[in-house]
Order: sequence, then structure tokens, then C-alpha cells
Amino acid sequence: MDRFSSKKVAVIVAHPDDETLWAGGTILSHPGWECFIVCLCRGSDPDRSPRFRQALTVLRSKGIMGDLDDGPDQRPLEDNEVEDAILELLPKQYFDLVISHHPSGEYTRHIRHEETGQAVIRLWHKGSISAAEHWVFAYEDGNKVYLPQPMERADIYRTLTKRIWMRKYRIITEIYGFDGSSFEAKTTPRAESFWQFNNTFEARKLLRIYGAVQ
Repeated sequence: MDRFSSKKVAVIVAHPDDETLWAGGTILSHPGWECFIVCLCRGSDPDRSPRFRQALTVLRSKGIMGDLDDGPDQRPLEDNEVEDAILELLPKQYFDLVISHHPSGEYTRHIRHEETGQAVIRLWHKGSISAAEHWVFAYEDGNKVYLPQPMERADIYRTLTKRIWMRKYRIITEIYGFDGSSFEAKTTPRAESFWQFNNTFEARKLLRIYGAVQ
């Protein structure tokens, strides 16, 4: 893919920093992309909200935050609650590409990541999100055996240049303020990987695999 090719791209994530951790290097590597980043949680957080907006500036992206419940108990949300939040925040337009969480998340386990990934696939399948292509993050942690790692067998696997990775790492540590010994800083992948879908039926198979189809 030509890094300077123009694409309208939507990135839909659960939390501020997810866009950077799992796809920040890809966004930084494609300056021709017009990215709109939707973050579903922490919109009223006085610390995380302004940090997200600073991250958008570095990523040369536009974006918006919602305020879904993100309390420590992580109570499951209803499907329609997550879907409605996405549709309220996402511009009503056609996108060349939509990027979001995997239906099983990136590590064991975070319910909001899972709910977001599942909702995006459902909305794309129903035609509520108009897009030619959908990528889902491809990371795993061996069921908590190690930190999340990009999956080399994924459809897309790209090692980031040192310059791009350092820019990504600075967003995590300097803008989001995570200490170098934190989970986020130690996790910050030096490669990024995605499962790629060009039709909604193939993507929806993931929901069956992970038991997320009604």
C-alpha cells in the first residue's frame, strides 16, 4: 500500500491510547490517510480526554470521544448501547477502511475491547457503517503468559521503522504519561498486525467463532 495514497479511514477504539498502541505506527506511516478516530470511553475524564486530543495532533487525525461506562467492575454493556454510541460519534459517510478491535480483544481480557470489536463488525454487516474494507487488530498474549504481541501469521504484519516506533512510544509515554515500566509502555509493539476483511460475511464469521452472534 502506497504510504502517500489518499484514503478515508475510521479507527474505532474503546479507550484513549488504544489507537496508538495497536495502530499508531500504521497511522503515522500513512500521512496521506484522512483518519477519524472514535474513542468510546473516557470523554469526561479530565486527565485522559485532553491527552487524547494531544495524541490526535501528533497522529494528524481528527477524532471524538464518547463516555461509555468504563468503571473498574467492567460490567457488560448491551449490544445496542455500544452500537448506538458508535453511530452517534462516527461521521455518516463512506470510508475506504475501518480499523478496530478484534472480537476477542488484544489480551486476556478486556470486555470493552471485545464489545467494541464485535459491535463494529455487526454494524458493518448491517450496512450501518459504510466501508470497503475492515481491519481488526491481531495481537495475543498467550492467555496472560506474556505481554500482547503482534501475530506474525496475520494478514497484515509490518515491522515499524525505528523513527516511527519512537514517535509512537513518545505518544504513550510523553502524551499519555505512562511510565516506562508500565504495561502500556512495555507493550508498545514494534510491529503492528491486522486481520483484513473485504466483505462483511467473512468478518462476521469471527463473531461465530467467539460466540458473539445472537
